[in-house]
Amino acid sequence: MDKLKNILAPLGVLVALVVLWWVVVVQTESVIFPTPLQVVTGTMELVDDGTLWEHIGASLFRVGTGFLIAALLAIPLGLWMGRVDGAFRTLNPVFQILRPISPIAWIPLAILWFGVGNVSPIFLIFLASVFPMIVQTAAGVHTIEKRYLRAADNFGVSRYTLFRQVIIPAVLPEIIVGMRIGLGVAWLVVVAAEMIALRSGLGYLIMDSRNAGNRYDLVIAGMVIIGLIGLLLDGSMRRLEGLKSIRWRYGR
Repeated sequence: MDKLKNILAPLGVLVALVVLWWVVVVQTESVIFPTPLQVVTGTMELVDDGTLWEHIGASLFRVGTGFLIAALLAIPLGLWMGRVDGAFRTLNPVFQILRPISPIAWIPLAILWFGVGNVSPIFLIFLASVFPMIVQTAAGVHTIEKRYLRAADNFGVSRYTLFRQVIIPAVLPEIIVGMRIGLGVAWLVVVAAEMIALRSGLGYLIMDSRNAGNRYDLVIAGMVIIGLIGLLLDGSMRRLEGLKSIRWRYGR
């Protein structure tokens, strides 16, 4: 029953927003802003000619590649910074300076370094996701209860065993939180990143629909699709947070 309520409540809000959207457009007699039905019709056009799946696939490829590279770098680096005080004192100020810089601000440099193509948006997505994962992973290591580390020392375990059986399992919840934040930010900047990409991607779809004939039905469709995919990605990460092997640290 509780699960049904959790579904019906947000669904009811979404339906109310769609109805309000429809009423406002009809009452204002807007000739530019589309109704929900026009957005659905435009989306079906993209489905029928197959371009929608090409755009979605291109965006997911760029976000997935940039996010994966960021995770492969950020997680080991965050673990190292969390365990080695000298590394944390040296690198943390640098990352704290770079972290607030919007990935959009890096667009001119990305074009200068990598040109116009897939590498530039992948680089921007990498920047968007790498710093949250580094900071969250290092913070997770710092919050490990000292009794776990003392118990490992008492048993004389090696450094490799300490990382594999104590530190990594204990910090997994924080790593997943960092990955969730990083993935959310990476998907958030996909539109800006694909402004410099080739002729594909949901970001390109939005910009091209605006520039080529003021197809605002396709603009809104692209925005809605980005939101729905973002919801699915976040839901997938939340399911990882609920796994027993990850939540053991906070178990009763």
